[in-house]
Amino acid sequence: MNGGLLVERLLAYARRYLALDERDVIYLRNTLLAEFRLSAPYDGEADLSDIAQMDVPDKLNEEIAEYALAHGLTDDENQERYCAKIFGMLTPLPSKINEEFENLRKEKGGQAACDYLYNISVMNGYIQKTAISRNLKWEYPDGKNTLEITVNLSKPEKNNKDIAKLLSAPQSKKYPMCALCKENEGFEGAGSHPPRQNIRTVKMTLGGEKWFLQFSPYAYYDEHCIAISERHSPMRCDTTTVEKLLDFVDLLPNYSIGSNAALPIVGGSILNHEHFQGGKHQMPMHRAGIRKKLHSDEYPGLKIGILDWYNSGIRIEGKDRKELAAFVSGAIEKWKQFSCPECNILAYTGDTPHNAVSPICVKEGDTYKFTLLFRNNRTDEQYPDGIFHVHPEHLNIKSEGIGLIEAMGLFILPGRLKRQLDSIENILCGITAYDRSDLEREDNDLHVHRFMIEKLMSEGVCKDKEEAHARVEKFVGQTCAAILDNTAVFKRDETGEKGFRKFTDILKLQEVNS
Repeated sequence: MNGGLLVERLLAYARRYLALDERDVIYLRNTLLAEFRLSAPYDGEADLSDIAQMDVPDKLNEEIAEYALAHGLTDDENQERYCAKIFGMLTPLPSKINEEFENLRKEKGGQAACDYLYNISVMNGYIQKTAISRNLKWEYPDGKNTLEITVNLSKPEKNNKDIAKLLSAPQSKKYPMCALCKENEGFEGAGSHPPRQNIRTVKMTLGGEKWFLQFSPYAYYDEHCIAISERHSPMRCDTTTVEKLLDFVDLLPNYSIGSNAALPIVGGSILNHEHFQGGKHQMPMHRAGIRKKLHSDEYPGLKIGILDWYNSGIRIEGKDRKELAAFVSGAIEKWKQFSCPECNILAYTGDTPHNAVSPICVKEGDTYKFTLLFRNNRTDEQYPDGIFHVHPEHLNIKSEGIGLIEAMGLFILPGRLKRQLDSIENILCGITAYDRSDLEREDNDLHVHRFMIEKLMSEGVCKDKEEAHARVEKFVGQTCAAILDNTAVFKRDETGEKGFRKFTDILKLQEVNS
């Protein structure tokens, strides 16, 4: 690749997709020439015909990497970092991004503003659309509800114990302190810390505090965004959380927003930095109905009901923001103190809290809708990883904590499953011989799935790969539904119903017969 030609191709791309101002073209050309160690621009007709057809920067990334490797500007280990650096140069400065985002939000609405930031994040390579498209996805219809399942090939599988350690670990002088900190914007990356020179964020005020919005590079769903506190402080869920979530949907009513629970096991994978997750996608939980209507004399303007969902939760709807915020905040604080030993729910062990809430908020017209999912992170001898965590028989499919996204019915399963499930399908349709003794070997890649394979084989051999694939997807879907049942603090039995009633009585809610 000719370096001068590459510069012209990058400029043409930035003009078309990254809002490059014509007044900045000469400056940026010279900046790129210096970066590529060139003394003069390309002298000739540049072939730019393919630029107009690009919907991702993959081809240019390859050209940048090829040129940089050939001319000693980077090495194999750092070529991804180098490409992020170049696209960071092509992307408007954060100040320009913030100015345009806010102008669009005021003039055309929240979705237009989010479209602007999202498209730039795709076209500058921060959101890796091609890699995301390789993820496996399917739906699992389950009675009244439908779960969504994806095998994510780009996100490493995390261990609950390692996640918990982050919350209690002493804060170091590391810069940036974590992957969510505001200092990531423009950061080159180092060691295992990914490059962030091409990330762009927008500032916002939530609950009177300084926050910012960015899109997730993993993009688990449509326009998966993350709202992040500018302060590196632990996750929390209290009255201030409610106000922040309401502020968010007032600013961007086109997106839903929610917070992970703030405790290990039931929280997300990052507990040491306060943040929310949201986006355009309507989660399966949002489509769930109400199985029991409730009423509050104290808050008569609210529609309240127990969610017809796997996890134990209530939905609250209202147009009066103050009334809704008061009820939701009170419910969160009362849940933190609630115990029901017959349901294995204890609020504390000594001074250690166990109850937490995952609150989710959407705004439809002038109506706010809050969903509170009640969580508890107790462990015991039978369930040392968590009484309301994934039970041992399902750990082969999902071992991480069931955070906000899974609790809402979208399962993010580890990338290893693509390989393993394909191998299981081969066994089911006879492409690979079924050897039970071989599966008992711990070094066998399918060892963790040996009981799953035995159960599937007991149903008979599949006639072809297509039938095997359908059977495996169904099994995984059933497992995901069972996992959500594991996490329910109030089970769908007589004991669980009595426990739930005990808590709604504390909230002074009466059942509505209709």
